[in-house]
Parts: sequence; structure tokens; C-alpha cells
Amino acid sequence: MSLVKRFTGAVAFSLVAAFSTLQAEEVTIKQGDITLRGELTLADGKTAKDGVILMQHGTLAHNKMEIMQSLSELLKEKGYNTLNVNLSYAVDQRPSEMLDCTIEHKHKHEDAVAELDTWMNWLKEQGAGKVAILGHSRGGNQVTWYAAEKDSELLEKVIAIAPATADADKSSKEYEERYKKPLADIMAEATKLASEGKGAEIMTLPGFVYCENAKAAADSVVSYYKDDERKNTPSLLPKITKPTLIVMGSADEVVDDLPAKLEGIKQDNLKTETIDGADHFFMDLNADELADKVATFVDWK
Repeated sequence: MSLVKRFTGAVAFSLVAAFSTLQAEEVTIKQGDITLRGELTLADGKTAKDGVILMQHGTLAHNKMEIMQSLSELLKEKGYNTLNVNLSYAVDQRPSEMLDCTIEHKHKHEDAVAELDTWMNWLKEQGAGKVAILGHSRGGNQVTWYAAEKDSELLEKVIAIAPATADADKSSKEYEERYKKPLADIMAEATKLASEGKGAEIMTLPGFVYCENAKAAADSVVSYYKDDERKNTPSLLPKITKPTLIVMGSADEVVDDLPAKLEGIKQDNLKTETIDGADHFFMDLNADELADKVATFVDWK
């Protein structure tokens, strides 16, 4: 294993040559007090100058979950480089595993947008010639949010795979059904604490995102549960100027309202694809078809 350390301004990062079957390198980069982790996979004979697909996983997940690893492997075979990042959730050097629900949750939905920007800047420093960003599920929403509000001169294309939708009334109903307490009461308390400058105060909750009997900062509760149209991916699309691809699964029951929400959106830079029989995670042969659609859309060869 070789370790290369390099410092550029206030940003420190390290490349750890820990080669897997994907010939992937562990990559770390500092953002404030948190060290972010990612996995850089270069296709045979390719360098960052040939372009990199920056990949973001879904809710409370990680960069080694099956859909993300499968895509990295399949895209490598097709000649594409990937940077598969592991969202920190405000945890230093967070491991590549599902987030521990017992932690005090201090992360926010929009943290991913800032982390994507940090990775984009890192790729620029590495000499990347161009970048496509790809996200799955909530990560699909977060990459479109990035493209709509941050963007970059390096960013060429945007790919959202089964991206998250949002409906405040539906979320409130589902929360109460699952956790047996009105979300409105929790939000009232969290919003009050945040408005009083006590957003870091930890609340004890019947549930937070997918975690039961959780502890979360008031600011985190507000971030994940406030009514914000930017969490609804179709609402972001008119603000994106780069070519954008949305891939859906015909058997997806997680974002089953996505096709209907996309029906009224017509813009020249938007393409939508549906994989017949695929659920939310595009397993097995669906993964091959997904990789084909991504590679065809990116089209850097």
C-alpha cells in the first residue's frame, strides 16, 4: 500500500493505493473537521483527464452498497472512470456501511450538496477533464440540487437514478402511521429551538428518517422534514442547464409517483428512461441495462 499526501491551500487529502478487484483507490479529503471518503476507479488506460463520473448513494447508505459497486464495475468495463463517494453524515471518516441509527444525528439533507462541491473541486485539482454526476434515490435528488444551485465548469452531464420525490402531506401521514406521533408537533418543537439559536440541541424522537427511537439535532429535524420543493427532484429540473438523464424502474414502489410528476416537464436538455421490471435498486440484469443507459448518455468515447 502506498500513501501519497498533498496539501493545497486549506484542503488536505490523501490517496491510499488499496487496490480491490475494481483496481480502486481509497480517496480521502478534508472538509472542515470532517474527513470525507471516496473510492476512485480508473478504467484501463484512462486517467482523470478522460473524465470522471462522480457517484452519490441514497439515504443513510454507503458507497459500497450493491447498486453503487455494480455500477462502478460495469462502467469501468465500458471505459469510464468513477469516483464513488461516501456521504459523511457528519461522521469523521464514516465507514462504508449503513449509518448507525444509534448515533446523535447532526447531519442535514443539504450537506450532500456541499460535499459534492468539495469533491468536484478535488477532481478539478486532479486534472479531471470533465465530470458527470450520478445519484441514486435521495442521492439522485442531491445531485440535481447540486446541478441546479452550484454547478461547475467541469460538470457536463447529470444522471438521477430513481431520484427522490417529496410531498409534505404524504410525509406527515407516513410519519404518524409509522411512529405514532404527529410530525407537526415534532417540527414545531424543532423549529422553535432552531429559531432561538438552539439548533444543535439534541431531541429524543420516536423516529428520524429510517431510524426508530432516535436522537437528532433540532437543525437536522428541520432540514429533513421541512416542506422544501428542492427535495422534490422534478421541481429542480427547470433550473438545470446541463444535459440530464432520469432513469426509472417500472416496478419501483419507493418513488412510484415519479413518472406522474415528470409528465408535465418538457425541456430540451432532459431525457427520461424506464427499465422494464426494475425495482428501486436495479439488481442483476437490470444493473447491466442501467449501466448501458448511463454509458450511452455520458458518451465520452
